[in-house]
Amino acid sequence: MIHFGRSAARPGNGCITDRGCSPLLFDGTDGRQVGHESRERAVSGNGEGVVLLIGSGWRPYREYLLSGLAGESALWLIDQQPPSWQDSYLVGSSVVGLLDEDRVVPDRQGLVDAALAVTEHHKVVGVVTYDELFVTATAHVAERLGVRGLTVAGAENCRDKSRTRVALTAAGLPQPRFAVVHDIDEAVDAADHIGFPVVVKPRGMGASVGVVRAERPADLRGAFESTERARHAGPPVYEDGILIEEMVEGPEISVDGAVSDGVYRPFCLARKQLGAPPYFEEIGHVVDARDPLLSDPALLAVLSDAHRALGVADGVTHTEIRLTARGPVIIEVNARLGGDLIPYLGLLATGVDPGQVAAQVATGVAPQVAAGSARCAAIRFLYPPQDCRVVEVSVPDPSSIPNLAETHVMAQPGAVLRLPPNAHLGRPAYVLAVAPAPADCEVALDAAAALVELRYEPLEQSFNGRPW
Repeated sequence: MIHFGRSAARPGNGCITDRGCSPLLFDGTDGRQVGHESRERAVSGNGEGVVLLIGSGWRPYREYLLSGLAGESALWLIDQQPPSWQDSYLVGSSVVGLLDEDRVVPDRQGLVDAALAVTEHHKVVGVVTYDELFVTATAHVAERLGVRGLTVAGAENCRDKSRTRVALTAAGLPQPRFAVVHDIDEAVDAADHIGFPVVVKPRGMGASVGVVRAERPADLRGAFESTERARHAGPPVYEDGILIEEMVEGPEISVDGAVSDGVYRPFCLARKQLGAPPYFEEIGHVVDARDPLLSDPALLAVLSDAHRALGVADGVTHTEIRLTARGPVIIEVNARLGGDLIPYLGLLATGVDPGQVAAQVATGVAPQVAAGSARCAAIRFLYPPQDCRVVEVSVPDPSSIPNLAETHVMAQPGAVLRLPPNAHLGRPAYVLAVAPAPADCEVALDAAAALVELRYEPLEQSFNGRPW
């Protein structure tokens, strides 16, 4: 058994549902297959039409977004399986599985067909996703339906990190120096030209999977092999080439923002906490509603210019920035809301509801991004000391510690947790605090982490499975 103190919050798994053969329509109450007529009656009272949500995600991470979306618009879910916990937020749903579960390839045409089927009986007024897997497919749906949303080109410019780099280079915006390589020899040449340390990164993964720092030439081959393994685990369309990037030093932040009619508005700024190098596992985030960076002219200019360069005129995004000696440097622009409950921290700290904002942008309503409160919210993810099989996880009662708002067990008995480079996101639990200031949150998280207990069985270090 281990107890988690500050040093234990260090850095390893997802679930893909069965693929459906064709879009099946389900009601919003018990998952029974129903005809269009009954669902038409359920929607008719709204009068404004429905917003399509592509993918719903894991309940503990995403329910707050469904709540916000449903509070703003009538919501129709297109997902990989019939709804369960999502029911109370929906007016209807469709099922479309993946084309390839092993490589997590969405069925783009199936999603388009499902969306078109909904339009036969309802007015669709917007399309949204917060799942990286469905970003480009959602853009195809929006374009096919002729509704607001990311263009396919804009979505691809964000989803494909090599396209991001090319577009930002053409616009002259601050970003790491980079090269796209296809084998270790090209990687060596690129790293020598850029200068060590470098970052080795796949073109189309998320959650820092396969992203590795190479401090010196001797580290490059191992980093390249780790990234090579990761890129062959994701969608094949992004496996041609690996990015070698300059390692820019400085604190890292993320900014969730709304873009409507080409105008960019930030609404959630988080300070990142990273695990030990050479990996970039995100182990915590802090959102302070009073953070002065929210009004920093240089940062706001870079954010606005980057979205313009990438062709993002309507949508919600999650941008990662390094604060360097030469100013803010763009690491990534993701065409969806942030993960790791970051927008939820923003909701707790500022009162700005990210699901509501996403629905407003999708339907052409001016996004409401002005903060209604001024607090700090922070989260810390706990990690095991080694690859393991969980026996039991226990977390403290939030009421036992001042400013501790939530604790959550993320891994049930029998779950396998692995650390980078074997896998990512191997988290047994998280703790979350809300307080007047970041220091108060830190005190609460330290106290809570020390009371989280993990009983586990060690696993062998050798592992060749999927890296998340």
